[in-house]
Amino acid sequence: MKLSLFFWLLRLTAAVILLQTLYFKFTGSKESVSVFSALGIEPFGRIGIGIAELIVVILILIPRTSLFGAVLGCGIMVGAIFTHLFVLRIEVKNDGGTLFILALITFLCYAILVCKDRTKVMNLLN
Repeated sequence: MKLSLFFWLLRLTAAVILLQTLYFKFTGSKESVSVFSALGIEPFGRIGIGIAELIVVILILIPRTSLFGAVLGCGIMVGAIFTHLFVLRIEVKNDGGTLFILALITFLCYAILVCKDRTKVMNLLN
């Protein structure tokens, strides 16, 4: 019971973080536009990644699809982390590294969920 609650907490944590960032992506906030402009993928990249993140949130909250959502979420967060490390840098627009830290937390939540079901992942790959 406690372990199940822990995994739900991981799902909810990752979902809340992504939902919070979706607001900024979909409303075209100046910070979000600035980040995606620096990457050279504004506006289509911002909207496309926002849609992908919304799909991840939906998948992660449905028990039957949570593994697929976690795998997809890991991929998105690896992209975000590498983008921060190699293009944007850790601190973006004087945020103190908040976006980078949120990406790390979200990635860790998804990675733990994937590791929990690693046998299912291996079966899917075979």
